[in-house]
Amino acid sequence: MSSLTSHFEIYADDPAKLAEFYRVLFGWHFDRTPGIDYWRIRAGSSPTGAFAGGLTYRPIPAPHGWVQYVAVPSLDEALAKTLQLGGEVLYPKTAVPKTGWYAIAADPEGNTFAIWQADPTASPPPGRSNSSNLLTNRKP
Repeated sequence: MSSLTSHFEIYADDPAKLAEFYRVLFGWHFDRTPGIDYWRIRAGSSPTGAFAGGLTYRPIPAPHGWVQYVAVPSLDEALAKTLQLGGEVLYPKTAVPKTGWYAIAADPEGNTFAIWQADPTASPPPGRSNSSNLLTNRKP
């Protein structure tokens, strides 16, 4: 049996504030669901968006989850904007050779996400392999 991801959820202590972070960073649209504390996330130009998700209050102190990758035209610009908006870069820009670039970030509430830029010419800088990122850029 093959299954696709149906949606994603982002948990926050202040969902309305975090919705603004993602609206500015990725251009996502948020609609608050009447009668409950839930914001529906739309991305893309269709009414349902390229993918769908939700934003709500954190149901338990520290849920574990999957890392979602968000495609952007410029990883460098997205990382700079992440920092400007109060987020954090947890893992730096890294090449997936001949495929693209990615980095892992956290929003102001500490939720982890990845940012992806497709690039068939991507390669690590000379003299530095991607595996060295894993060792030298870890948080203590």
